[in-house]
Amino acid sequence: MKHFLDWSAYRNAGMGDAYADIPKQGGDFAKAVAVCINSRQCEAQGKQVMCPSFRVSGNENLSTGGRVRLLKAALNSELAEQALADPLLAEAMALCVSCKGCKRECEANVDMPLIKTEFLAQRASREGLSLRSRLFGHTPRWLHRAPWLKTLVRWRNRHPLLARLSARIFGLSAERPLPEPAARPFAAPAALPRTDPERDEQLPEVVLLVDTFTRHFEPGIAEAAIDVLRAGGYRVLVAEPEAGGAEPTRPLCCGRTYLAQGMVAEARAEAQRLVRALLPHVQAGRTIVGLEASCVLGLRDDAQALGLGEDVATVGRHTLLFEEFLARESTAKRLDLPLQALRGTETLVHGHCHQKAVGAMKAMRRVLKLIPEHDFSLIESSCCGMAGTFGIEREHAGLASAMAEQALMPALRENPEARVIANGFSCRQQMRGHGDARPKHLAELLREALAQRH
Repeated sequence: MKHFLDWSAYRNAGMGDAYADIPKQGGDFAKAVAVCINSRQCEAQGKQVMCPSFRVSGNENLSTGGRVRLLKAALNSELAEQALADPLLAEAMALCVSCKGCKRECEANVDMPLIKTEFLAQRASREGLSLRSRLFGHTPRWLHRAPWLKTLVRWRNRHPLLARLSARIFGLSAERPLPEPAARPFAAPAALPRTDPERDEQLPEVVLLVDTFTRHFEPGIAEAAIDVLRAGGYRVLVAEPEAGGAEPTRPLCCGRTYLAQGMVAEARAEAQRLVRALLPHVQAGRTIVGLEASCVLGLRDDAQALGLGEDVATVGRHTLLFEEFLARESTAKRLDLPLQALRGTETLVHGHCHQKAVGAMKAMRRVLKLIPEHDFSLIESSCCGMAGTFGIEREHAGLASAMAEQALMPALRENPEARVIANGFSCRQQMRGHGDARPKHLAELLREALAQRH
């Protein structure tokens, strides 16, 4: 059985354990599946992230353990590659929203999202890719090369006939708006202004990694992050492609959109391009700061399975989320961020699943506490339901809405005057698609607190 990802980290998993129940087919991939100990923690009720589709449906096949049981049955078959095409298994994997909750909350740390990527790659090798998968996977490229498509997206959102046509051609939900690209994507300034050049030369440097979605859809977030980091006493460099690389004008991307469609070779090329651009900064002692949890986690976690060697591990170790960086610097007494109290009511905070998966909500709390007299609370919820493109796919939009309605949307409706912070692009889109226009990124909130000084 050919593997598309590097599963060698599981080479010794379960070896010598008579109860490991490692499937006959699949090699190290099968061992990654078999780390599940069938504790059924993924089917427990309570304040956990993992298995949003199980939490909504109650269908045991849609829990991490349920998917493991179906995968084991397929990998124990003499014709494992054909067995992986079983419709019941295909449905269970399709309804995994890759929240990464299992990687943190499961006692065995089953990485079902990465297993799903391998599953999708196996399917693509057998059946090819759908038009929708190609469209979604290549998002970073068409956003860069075909800016005229932003007009088409706006028309589609405003004309029901075009929405229905997109449902028929691409399988997009006609009832859900698509995110609309900004009129102008983020562009790094040629030189960030310096108020005191001699002092600025002595400031510690950080490198801002502007992901595809921030760059093309919400460039104001990157601009806010730069303002906040500079106000905190840092010189900010913006990560750019290698000057001599294959595509020196196309912005950097982590490859997340490709991984989500099982396009592993394309994801590997994107990650390698990103690592080559970031490695010199890391070697120079700079920290990489990212704004989007799924992109940072993609680099720190998923990219490690792409077979790119030690360089990707090195870059991953020096890459932090915006809130993680600020929290670290605050704890070390290196952050000098002049914030003042915000006018108005409390702040509600919704954590992206991948923020929760890396424990970054503790960092969010620490940073939010830097704002004087700031009343905030974290919404106790699982996945918002958008999960990349899941919430706009015709066959999944209903389930995605049910996920949002479990806790997130009721909490927002109960607090109509509150500010809303959601660092995940998908989360903000889900809220807006359900009629709530309030969500902002933490960087925007902090810049507002800075603005109170003027």
